[in-house]
Amino acid sequence: MMNKVVVIGSLNVDVTSLVDRLPKQGETMSVKSQASNFGGKGANQAVAASRQGAELTFIGAVGEDERGTAFKQLLNDEGIQTDYIYTKKQPTGSATILLETDGHNTILVHGGANMALTVDDVEAARPALEAADVVVAQLEVPREAVAAGFKIAKAAGAMTILNPAPVTDHLEAAITDYTDLIVPNETEAAALAGTEPTTDVDALESGVVALLAKQGLNNVIITLGGDGVYYRVNGVSGTLPIFKVNAIDTTAAGDTFIGTVAANITMDMTNLADIIRRSSKASSIAVSRAGAIVSIPTKAEVDASLANEK
Repeated sequence: MMNKVVVIGSLNVDVTSLVDRLPKQGETMSVKSQASNFGGKGANQAVAASRQGAELTFIGAVGEDERGTAFKQLLNDEGIQTDYIYTKKQPTGSATILLETDGHNTILVHGGANMALTVDDVEAARPALEAADVVVAQLEVPREAVAAGFKIAKAAGAMTILNPAPVTDHLEAAITDYTDLIVPNETEAAALAGTEPTTDVDALESGVVALLAKQGLNNVIITLGGDGVYYRVNGVSGTLPIFKVNAIDTTAAGDTFIGTVAANITMDMTNLADIIRRSSKASSIAVSRAGAIVSIPTKAEVDASLANEK
């Protein structure tokens, strides 16, 4: 049985512009190509978990606009429960993505309806939260909504996973007290710890992870881009390599990783190495394709690709 997963998160329409490099201040540059796609960390993570076989419910908000209607339809088509996606007067969230030809991206986010998600909205979704095995959240919706959802989930015995993105140097105890597992990248981890970003394992263990533990965040998986994945969970730490691919677009890489973790993780988190390997494989497939949601692989694709590694 796959996990019942609830994602509390953002729904954004991404406008991606392909550029040779980022423009300098005051500079006008040509865009090589442009595309509009559905995205947002919440949506990406939810679709990733759903495509890996999880039973998925989404808690979020869209605007009274065509984008909002289309977004709910997209998630319905993915088999995701949308009863707790609320319609707000603000426009559906959006993101402007500058994608460089080497695959790196720079993102500007307008929260819109995402930032109108309330504690009352989350409270109304209590039946889904109490039935969940795993509840996932990011920081592209109001933190008080995340805190409320995690508190309900923990009281009902669910596991909570936090992706501390966008980057922040502070998390409230109302969130950390109810967080079982935190999954940042090296930049997000360093910001929370108040240190310089590093992919050096010794520096991670002695600095970043020790400082996160002081905040009550004892279980952590840190994605290190091309340098692999570091984890410290239940007092056991290690690193695992990523699968090398030709990166075309890294937009949904971290979200695909987190969604795959959520779909497969067990409450005791003892199958972590296998889950990280599977999640890294899913992420590697996603970055080898253009776009966000459209790039996220299915369970069958990940299974087939893993079988080829043996």
